[in-house]
Amino acid sequence: MGEISQILQTAQERAKEENLPYEGALLPTEAYELLRSAPKATLVDVRTRAELDWVGRIPGAVEIEWASYPGMKPNPHFMAQLEQQVDKEALVLFICRSGARSHHAAAAATQAGYIDCYNVLKGFEGDKDAYGHRNVLAGWKAAKLPWEQS
Repeated sequence: MGEISQILQTAQERAKEENLPYEGALLPTEAYELLRSAPKATLVDVRTRAELDWVGRIPGAVEIEWASYPGMKPNPHFMAQLEQQVDKEALVLFICRSGARSHHAAAAATQAGYIDCYNVLKGFEGDKDAYGHRNVLAGWKAAKLPWEQS
């Protein structure tokens, strides 16, 4: 249980330092470790259907769009869908492409009464490199964590 506590404590310290409106901020490897070890940990992938279909999926993740492609129109049913699929008492980890949409989703869920929300920093694809490409710097895929292509 020590490793889970250490990961959560580090993530909570990051959130405090950055004044984030949710419980904590995780690196992708930390998020994966929590998913493997922490009871009731749930990963919510908030990327678009297009991203999931064309870029890749994380096995076992709950998929709820934060915004829809094309046009990135906000999903008006996000909270209702989250409440149908994820327990408010769960340890909820939010992920998107780079960490921005998941930041907003974690904040919204916290406001809606979810008590244990964490954002996965760098997201699924990470930051762009010098050539404007993702999947090389940081992120879930760059860390070689489990994912699958449609």
